[in-house]
Amino acid sequence: MMKKWLSAAVCSMMFAGPAAFTLAHAAPAGSKADYDAAVKTANANYKAARAQCDSLKDNAKDVCVKEAKRDESVAKANAEAARDGTEKARAKADKVKADGDYSVAKEKCDDKKGNDKDVCVKEAKAAHEQALGVAKVEKAAATGTSTDVAEARADARKDTVDAAYKADKEKCDAMSGDAKDKCQANVKTKYAK
Repeated sequence: MMKKWLSAAVCSMMFAGPAAFTLAHAAPAGSKADYDAAVKTANANYKAARAQCDSLKDNAKDVCVKEAKRDESVAKANAEAARDGTEKARAKADKVKADGDYSVAKEKCDDKKGNDKDVCVKEAKAAHEQALGVAKVEKAAATGTSTDVAEARADARKDTVDAAYKADKEKCDAMSGDAKDKCQANVKTKYAK
């Protein structure tokens, strides 16, 4: 009995999950009034968050401001996607979020120095490439053919792997001598470079 229930649950997730995802992303266009209200709320939230940032100092303030700007941009892009109800608008919103997260991550790296900062920036870039790759694949899945999806996946995989390779390679720069050589060899082997 347990196997049948488990099989049914897995099968329903295989079909209901993607269907729910598609319905959530391909919702009918929203109204202009809803869009205007969402933009107004995003602007008000930004002003409130920005005011809280004024009490901070140095890089903490810079990070706070970047987070406030990111949240405002993402909220506006999501409102636009809800208003338009298109996959193109949804993909744009996903890209805005990825770009905003990247901007915040880079700003957080400013607290670090030397190789730690370089590694932090490269890891932020790797996360950014991965998020952009996911957005590209989702857009291709919604609007393109299976060939488009396969190409988008291959491109996303390549970009993500290249960025991760650079981040891991940067970590080796903190070492010296044999340890650095071994680290670089391991990274090259890991990424087949």
